[in-house]
Amino acid sequence: MKLQYAIQKANKILREKAILSPSLDSELLMSKVINKERKFVILNLDKQINKKDYLYFKKLIFERAKGKPLAYLTGKKSFWNYEFEINENVLIPRPDTEIIIEEVLKIYKNKDNLNFLEIGVGSGCILLSILKEKKHFKAYGIDISLECLKASKTNANKLNVENRVKFFKSDIDNFNNGKYDLIISNPPYIKKLDLKYLEKDISNFEPKLALEGGLDGLSEIRKVIAKASELIKINGKLILEIAFNQKEEVKKILRDKGFYVNKVVKDLSKFDRCIISTKI
Repeated sequence: MKLQYAIQKANKILREKAILSPSLDSELLMSKVINKERKFVILNLDKQINKKDYLYFKKLIFERAKGKPLAYLTGKKSFWNYEFEINENVLIPRPDTEIIIEEVLKIYKNKDNLNFLEIGVGSGCILLSILKEKKHFKAYGIDISLECLKASKTNANKLNVENRVKFFKSDIDNFNNGKYDLIISNPPYIKKLDLKYLEKDISNFEPKLALEGGLDGLSEIRKVIAKASELIKINGKLILEIAFNQKEEVKKILRDKGFYVNKVVKDLSKFDRCIISTKI
């Protein structure tokens, strides 16, 4: 069977299930199956696909048709300027989270050396992107999930920054190593009862551990801020991703723990997304 025919059949299946980008998804899944770049697939539609590969391709297409995110099927996701390997225990990186990197680069534009910590490192996409941009920064990342830490370590090696980062398996409460100039975190902040209202590809497939922030959506944010108040140096910065409706509550928690709130940054959709504060 030619690649073109296989992809056309896949497009039809995905369109019928209202997948938003059927052609793109089909091409990317085919590139995974035959281990070639998408460009190769597009330029070689007349090439034949063997039976084994076609059966694997069909399996991936049917999983995508059920709503399984493309990133989990390919095992990859682009973020900032890099491609990260992910697994199903890792929250899929999102463009809005790049705001954290943008703000770090603005704040430390003229700073060469810095030790920073990420709480809840996931795939490592935030921490590692910062290390790629700032060649003399050193980073530490913690996560409670071994699968997340595996992904982070793989990505650190892939991006050649493994000598400037250390990872620890730990929950927030039990981590007491070091003092930091900067702490960053994208903690779980969805209210437990709101999880069912998320898009199905999120609620059905992405890890609840990375999404749920307790009944009020703030339980993990409180823990991050409390731990940051212990581990951050005076005048050090804490940068948090938050939900669009949490600004005022998070400001109060920060102030109660000895932080001065510098600013709240909006995302691409003009919703509050990131809050920056300084330890005083």
